[in-house]
Parts: sequence; structure tokens; C-alpha cells
Amino acid sequence: MQEAFFVFQLIVLVFSVIIHEISHGYVAEYLGDPTARMAGRLTLNPARHVDLFGSIILPLILILTGQPVIGWAKPVPYNPYNLKDPQKGGGLIALAGPLSNLVVAAILGLCIRLLALFPVLSGVQAELLITMFGLTMALNIALALFNLLPIPPIDGSKVLALLLPRRAQLYLDAFWARTWLLIQEHFVIFLIILFLALPRVLDFVFAFFLKPGIDFFIFIFAGI
Repeated sequence: MQEAFFVFQLIVLVFSVIIHEISHGYVAEYLGDPTARMAGRLTLNPARHVDLFGSIILPLILILTGQPVIGWAKPVPYNPYNLKDPQKGGGLIALAGPLSNLVVAAILGLCIRLLALFPVLSGVQAELLITMFGLTMALNIALALFNLLPIPPIDGSKVLALLLPRRAQLYLDAFWARTWLLIQEHFVIFLIILFLALPRVLDFVFAFFLKPGIDFFIFIFAGI
């Protein structure tokens, strides 16, 4: 039973990140950039999106160790030069991914509310279905919130472009460029620090950002 639960989480995460990436591509196309379609990325076929480490290995490790489950797919490409306003357009494309996961969560929350209002299934069947919907909803909310963190290359770093003045965005881009250069220059030291600090960082992010956010949206969407 536990093995089936692990497999279910992994499958849910894979298709959630696929929906996330497809949404980037569709918004890019709406804004005038067909790059994602030309690359064959506007499809639900997992083979076109799955990243071996980000979609399978890392989530599996996190599931088995009881950590919050996060992951990613291969980024959907877009060409900013095809956009009328690359800064604003890039922000909207980035925002589309997290919003798509919140929409999935909202639909599942509505399904849970309907199951509670219209008990057409037996108690055991309803409980199992609500558990599956609830888990899928929580994973999608977690994925959305994680991707809104304003840290490159996460979507949230580009979503800030919708909120910040252009000058502030340029300063922020320069800061992250210097940070990335520093990481490259001291890559081994960075890996050691990351290995030692990652569990505590994940625990901190989950406790003070993801968990409150997940609880809030689950209450809003499903009333539980």
C-alpha cells in the first residue's frame, strides 16, 4: 500500500510539472512566440518534458526521506525577442506555470466540496477519492508556491518583473549574475555547503512558507 502511495505521488508530480511547463508555452504563443510549439513541447507526452533528476530522482529521494516533495521538468523554451515587451512578457510567461497549478488545485478542491455535498459514493470510496484529490491538490499548491520563490532560475524571479520598476529589475539581475559567477568560481565549496544545508533549508522553507500557504489554499479551495 505504501509503495502504491509513493508511485501515486510521483505520477501526480510528473503530470503537474508537465501542465506547469505547457502553460508557459501556451502563454508564450499567445504573446507571439511559437518557439515552444516548434520545439514540440505543447504536448502531454511525458517523454518530451521529464527531467531525469528533477522529475524522478529528486522527488523519489524526497518522498522516501519524508521531505516536502518538489521537482521540475525540462524548461519550455521561449524567445524574448518575439515578445513586444520582453520584461513584461517574460513575467507573464513565468507566472502562467504557478497559476496553472493553482487552477488544478482549485478544480480538485471543488470536486472535494461536491463529494461532501452529494455523497453518491460509499464511505470508503469517497474517503479514498478525497484523499487522492487532496494529495494532488496539495502537491500542485506546493509546486505553485515553490515556483513563486524569487530566486533564479525559479519562475518567481521573472514574475518580479511584473512588480518591480525596470531599474530595480536591472539591479536585481546584476546581483544574481554576480552571485552565479561566484558560485561557478567556488563550485566545489558551494556543493558542500548545499549538501550540508539543503535539509535545513527545505525544512525552513516548508515550515514558514510552503506549509502555511498550502493550508491557506486548501482551506480556500476545499474548505478543509
